[in-house]
Amino acid sequence: MNGVTILLNELFDYNFFCNKTIIEFAKENGSIPERSQKLFNHVLNAHHIWNARITKSKPVYDVWEEHNMNNWADIHYDNQRSSFEIITNTDDFELRLDYENIEGRLFTNTIQDMLFQIVNHSTHHRAQMMANFRENGLEPFALDYIFYKR
Repeated sequence: MNGVTILLNELFDYNFFCNKTIIEFAKENGSIPERSQKLFNHVLNAHHIWNARITKSKPVYDVWEEHNMNNWADIHYDNQRSSFEIITNTDDFELRLDYENIEGRLFTNTIQDMLFQIVNHSTHHRAQMMANFRENGLEPFALDYIFYKR
C-alpha cells in the first residue's frame, strides 16, 4: 500500500467512527434535533453522490433527501464500503475525473481530491451538528480526529 492509500483508509476509518457515533446516539435517544437530522442526511447523501461521481454511476439520493433514521446505518455502511472499494481499486489517485455538480455544471478533480472532499465535508457538517446539539440542550461529543486516534 502506498502512502495515499494508507492515509485515505485512516481518514475513512475516522469518518466511519464519527458517523457511527452519531447514529448510535440518535438511536439511543430516539432522535436528534431537526436541523441535525437534515445535516446528517445531507452528509450521507453527499458521500453517496461523491462515490457515484468517482465510479461514474447514477446517484440514488438527492443532496438534501431525508431518510428515516432507521435507515441511516445501512446508508452509512454502503457509503463506506463503496469508498473503501474505490480506495482499494484505485491505482492512480491523481487521475482527473469529469463530473457534474448538482446544478449541472461540469468540473474536473482528482480522485484523491474527491475522496478527501467526502471526509472534509462530513467533518464540516458534523461540527455544525454539535453546535446544534448544544443549542438544543444536548452535550456535544468530541469528534476531532486526534481524539479518535488517541
